[in-house]
Amino acid sequence: MLLLMSGFALWMGALGAALVVCAQNADVAANSGPQTAAQPQMITLEEAIHRAEGNEPTYAAALAQSKVSSLDRLIARNGLLPGVVYHNQYLYTQGTGLHAQSTGSAIPQVFIANNAVHEYTSQASINETFGLAGLAGVRRADAESAMAAAELEVARRGLVSAVTSLFYGSLAADHKLAFAERAHQEAVDFTSLTGKREHGREVAHADVVKAQLEEQQRQRDFEDAKVAAEKARLELGVLLFPDPRTPYTLQAQDAPPLATREDVEQAAARNNPELKSALAAVSVSNAEVLAARAAYLPDLGLNVTYGIDAPEFEVNGPGGMRNLGYSASVTLDIPVWDWFSTQHRVKQSEIRRDSAKVALSSTQRQLIARLDEAYSEAAAARNQLDSLDLSATTAAESLRLAKLRYTGGEATVLEVVDAQHAYVAAENAREDGRVRYEAARAELQTLTGTM
Repeated sequence: MLLLMSGFALWMGALGAALVVCAQNADVAANSGPQTAAQPQMITLEEAIHRAEGNEPTYAAALAQSKVSSLDRLIARNGLLPGVVYHNQYLYTQGTGLHAQSTGSAIPQVFIANNAVHEYTSQASINETFGLAGLAGVRRADAESAMAAAELEVARRGLVSAVTSLFYGSLAADHKLAFAERAHQEAVDFTSLTGKREHGREVAHADVVKAQLEEQQRQRDFEDAKVAAEKARLELGVLLFPDPRTPYTLQAQDAPPLATREDVEQAAARNNPELKSALAAVSVSNAEVLAARAAYLPDLGLNVTYGIDAPEFEVNGPGGMRNLGYSASVTLDIPVWDWFSTQHRVKQSEIRRDSAKVALSSTQRQLIARLDEAYSEAAAARNQLDSLDLSATTAAESLRLAKLRYTGGEATVLEVVDAQHAYVAAENAREDGRVRYEAARAELQTLTGTM
C-alpha cells in the first residue's frame, strides 16, 4: 500500500511539472506572437513575380504541360531504340495418357498447337521496328515540346504583366489614400479658417457652408480611397500569400527609360512567345502530315530471342541436349489496300496544316499592330510623367496662394475650393499616369520578351 501511494505521488508530481512547463510555453508564445505578426513584409516587384509564379493556377498548368511535353519528347525518342523484354512462362497442357511412338516415354499433349505437356519459357526478347512513322513521331514530339515551352512563356509573361499592373495599381492606391487623407485634413483646416473669419465678421456664413461641403466631400473621398487601397492590396495578396490578408509593404523603383523603336522591333522578332508558339504549331502540323504519309511505306521489324523454351526448366535436357538457344526473325509489312484511309488521314493533316499557317500569318499581323500600339502608348505615358509632376506641383502652389489671398481678403471661397479640386485632380492624375506607363511598359515587354 505504501509503495502504491508513493507511486501515485510521483505521478502527480510529474503531471504538475508538465502543466507548469506548458503554461510557461503558452505565456512565451502569447508574448512573442504579436511582435512577430506585426512585422509587414517588404515586397519588391521581382519578389511579387516570384511569389505569383508559385500561386497562380494558369501558370502552374502551363508549367505542368511543358514538363509533360518534355517527357513525351523523351518517350518518342526512346521509342526509336530497341526494346528488351525478359519473358517467363510456364504452360501446362493436358496429356493424352499415351506414350509417343518414337520415344516410348513422353506423353503427348491433347492440344497439338502446344509443344509439350509441361513447357517452360524463359527468354530475353529484343525488338526493333524501322519506319518513317517513328521518325515523324519524334519530330512531332519535338514540335509539341517547343510549342508547350512557348505557351509556358506566354503564360509567364502574361502573369508578369498582370502582377506588374496589380503591383503599381496597389502602390498608386496607397499613394492616393495618403493624399486623400492630406486633402481631408486640408479641408478641415480650411473650414476652421472660414469659421474664424466669420467669427471676426470678415466673411459671410456662406463661406463656412461652402467649406463644410468641401470637407464632407473630402471625407467621402478618403473613405473611398481607403476601400480602393484595401481592395488593391487583397487582389495582389491573392497571388502572393496563402492568406491574402497578410500585411506587406511595396517597394518600387524609378521608372526606367524606354527603349528605341528599332530595339523593340528586333527583340519582338527574336523573342515574342506568341510567334514562337504559332511557328511550333506549324511544325506540329508538318509532322502530322509526315506521319500520315508514312502509312504508305513498309515497316521493317527485327526480333532476336535468346533463352529456354523446353519441357524442362533446365539448361541441359535429357541426353545432354542443350535447352539454351536463340532465334531471329525479320518482318517486312508492306501496305497494300486500306480503302483510302491513309489518303484521308493525309488530307486531314494537310487541312490542319493549312489552318496552322493561317493562324501563324494572323499572329504575325497582330504582333505588328500590337507592337506599334504598345510602343505608342508607352511613349506617350512616359512623356507625360514630367508634365503630370509639374501639374501636381503647380496645383499645390496654386492652392497655397489661393489660401493666402483668401486669408488676406483678396480671394473668394470659390477660388480656394476650385484650387482644392484642381490639386486633388492633379495628384490623382499623376498616380494614374504612373500606373499607365508601367502597364504599357509591361505590355511592351510581354511582346518583346525583354522582361
